[in-house]
Amino acid sequence: MTVAELEDFGMLQMDSEDIETTLERKSVGVLGVPTDSAPLLRPLSFWYDGDAALYFVYVLGTDSRKVTASDDAAIARFLVYDIETTFNWRSVLLTGSIERIPDDERRAIEEQIDTSWKPDVFERAAETEATALYRFRIDDRAGIKQLELPHELRTESSSSRPD
Repeated sequence: MTVAELEDFGMLQMDSEDIETTLERKSVGVLGVPTDSAPLLRPLSFWYDGDAALYFVYVLGTDSRKVTASDDAAIARFLVYDIETTFNWRSVLLTGSIERIPDDERRAIEEQIDTSWKPDVFERAAETEATALYRFRIDDRAGIKQLELPHELRTESSSSRPD
């Protein structure tokens, strides 16, 4: 079914402002990059620059499939979602390119990055392991949401929005 066909059930396309707000408020999503077999999917914390890019810090390690797949990718996707209840959720899908930031540009970008949320294990690993900064350049963005009960579940005494 298309989003238009699902509107009767309460799902709507997000406008640009909704998408921007979601990217500004969230800090975790799922990166998808192609490989020779199945796509590589990795949950990542991110920083949104407020315009056209997301930034990720990778802990490099000795043999990282994420690094190899990201370096080889001509195109990538990133999914950001927020689920509060069955009838109150939103999802933003970004399509674009991913690239490693050269060391000479890294410091200037890192001074702007808000890293208030990162998994502790990666924070500790970054203290002793090499890291790299990656930029996801957003070429296309789309979002869907559902913020109220579907028509068939509403009653005269119920509110259209879930509690």
